[in-house]
Amino acid sequence: MTPLHTTPVRRRRLGVAVAAAGLFATLLMAGPAAATPDPGDSAATPAEVSTSQEAEATAAIRSGEIPGVDEIIHSRNITHLANVPKDALQGLNTDLAFQGKYAFAGNYDGFRIFDISNPKSPKTVAQVLCPGSQNDISVSGNLLFLSTDSSRSDNSCASTTQPATEKSSWEGMKVFDISDKRNPKYVAAVETACGSHTHTIVPERKNVYVYVSSYSPSETFPDCQPPHDGISIIKVPRQAPEKSRIVNFPVLFPDGGNPGAPANPGVSKTTGCHDITVLPSKDLAAGACMGDGLLFSIKDPENPRIIDRVQDNVNFAFWHSATFNQRADKVVFTDELGGGGAATCNKEIGPKRGADGIYDIVGKGDHRKLVFRSYFKIDRPQADTEVCVAHNGSIIPVKGRDLMVQAWYQGGVSIWDFTNSSKPKEIGYFERGPVTLDEVTTAGPWSAYYYNGYIYSNDIEKGFDVLRIDDRRTDPAKRVRTDELNVQTQPDYFDR
Repeated sequence: MTPLHTTPVRRRRLGVAVAAAGLFATLLMAGPAAATPDPGDSAATPAEVSTSQEAEATAAIRSGEIPGVDEIIHSRNITHLANVPKDALQGLNTDLAFQGKYAFAGNYDGFRIFDISNPKSPKTVAQVLCPGSQNDISVSGNLLFLSTDSSRSDNSCASTTQPATEKSSWEGMKVFDISDKRNPKYVAAVETACGSHTHTIVPERKNVYVYVSSYSPSETFPDCQPPHDGISIIKVPRQAPEKSRIVNFPVLFPDGGNPGAPANPGVSKTTGCHDITVLPSKDLAAGACMGDGLLFSIKDPENPRIIDRVQDNVNFAFWHSATFNQRADKVVFTDELGGGGAATCNKEIGPKRGADGIYDIVGKGDHRKLVFRSYFKIDRPQADTEVCVAHNGSIIPVKGRDLMVQAWYQGGVSIWDFTNSSKPKEIGYFERGPVTLDEVTTAGPWSAYYYNGYIYSNDIEKGFDVLRIDDRRTDPAKRVRTDELNVQTQPDYFDR
């Protein structure tokens, strides 16, 4: 067993080997100098902290309880191979997707493509300016999909912010042709109700289905009216993406979903889904839908059918994302307590809130049920100035084990084992110290995924990180290869 210990590693600046030769997008109207955050797509203003909280964080650094500002620490089984800072796109870094030797990194200002053929030295291939939070990202064949969940003046990459109360405002899905990785071309757009906070693709030979998750309707929003109790399903013809269209809006919550407060204090009212993960090989999907967790069948991708639904009105505030294990007999749901803007990895919050919830799937067919087993939350100390909460992760493909790598914002990257769903445990970690000590700031890894032998993390502020884990429990995964990875479209690693 590889022991865990805190290994301070002072942060080194690793330069980008090759700068992108400009920003590419068919509808791009501005040059690289204009790639600055759009005020309408930026994060909430950082919250100030008390003098006593700042003093406590300073004392924790001096005592060695937490790393210093921007200091890197990691477990012995982790090697930090590379960091590529932000470049032309200065917005918040978001999700990741992979194809062959390329990694695709979302950013509130657009997306960036890396050549990761040498994981120790990722090279920038292209940077595309196309503002529209969060720019959640997926790839399939020659197509790239990008979510826009902020109200825009139009569907172009030169759009500006515009109030959602105006009927002419636009939110939804954008589609790019990435057959030339150095010159992505914007080829299609589909407006969806309440925009697209996240999306999940269900790829087929001729078409790609896109499940669009969005929420928070308002009677004052012409294109986002309550009740918003389902998801938009877009059909994208591979050979004619310009013909993309919505083919269904299935109602997932005919009873309205979790009512939230006052019936369930501290729990988000369900007004749509935040994220969906599909396991196409098993015709299954798991939905993280604000106040509810779902298990449903996608045997007919245009007409998903609910199998089971669960709530946790004691410890879960906001069902954020979901991950199946390889055997599809477990689901890990994450709780984004505080909406990704609060310090929740501390003694006051405790080990069960802002955590992962592990559920076994028991039974067969339409009689399958989600049965709660335990919570998992990192127990490494975090300052009250650090936004820390369970966020995006993926399984590490090892037969006979259920292993996962996961981002925790300023809690860093965690590698953990839930083979025994009642007794999960961390087996490795990587994290930076606080970004600052005088305010609560959104930073740290948004996503951390395992792809073809390495861990890739998109840090909200610090950039693109590459890690390697060397551990007898995870080493078998180094032999597993896949040509494409969208984590919310989980591959069957062993049945191929």
